[in-house]
Amino acid sequence: MRKLGLIGGMSWVSTRAYYEDINQIIQRRVSPTASAPLLIESIDFSRLYRTHGSDQWDHAAQVLIDSARRLENAGAGALVIAANSMHAVYDRVAEAIGIPVIHIADCVAARMTEKGIKRAALLGTRNVMMEDFYRERLVVEDIELLPPNMDIVETLDTIIYDELMHGKVRRDSERELRTMITNLEKAGAEAVVMACTELDLLIDTGANVLPIFDSGHIHAAAAADWIIGEDAAQG
Repeated sequence: MRKLGLIGGMSWVSTRAYYEDINQIIQRRVSPTASAPLLIESIDFSRLYRTHGSDQWDHAAQVLIDSARRLENAGAGALVIAANSMHAVYDRVAEAIGIPVIHIADCVAARMTEKGIKRAALLGTRNVMMEDFYRERLVVEDIELLPPNMDIVETLDTIIYDELMHGKVRRDSERELRTMITNLEKAGAEAVVMACTELDLLIDTGANVLPIFDSGHIHAAAAADWIIGEDAAQG
């Protein structure tokens, strides 16, 4: 098996999920006694929390570049950035190192194409839902995305940053998410992209009116594929 580098801590909640997902897949597919060869660097998320503005994004890029270089130097053969929002600086990180970085949105797009999904809604933090860095990776694969609904954008951004990234789950927020998904179906979505790695704390992917594409689980599966020696989606 090949050794993978994982940039985590954004938040620790999702990093834990990546570690569990990758190792469970390796155990199923390689051997009941196998575990994944991983190098994990957990970043202090307080340095990157609610990043906005060019100066803060420049800072975020440098933090991730430094982490990526340390993992490459330590022997990682490929990397994953264990967060949707931080893929805003994906290109800068990928250009700064000599090993591949598996892009989360490319993995999601590949899975949606495989399932024949052509029109979907994107749920995540404000910058994921509003900016092009994530959306364009799906659109280029002929997946139409519903335009952002600003009420959903503001509500969901608050839930993610003020609750889920602290490991908190509120029943009221669960109900809000179910209502959002029901309304998105009425607006014409064939599926929902769960483009926040903490949203699985609130959304039961098997108990909704629409198919849910969980970006974190899909990304972790692609990471496990790479470790085992199969090609994963790369930007």
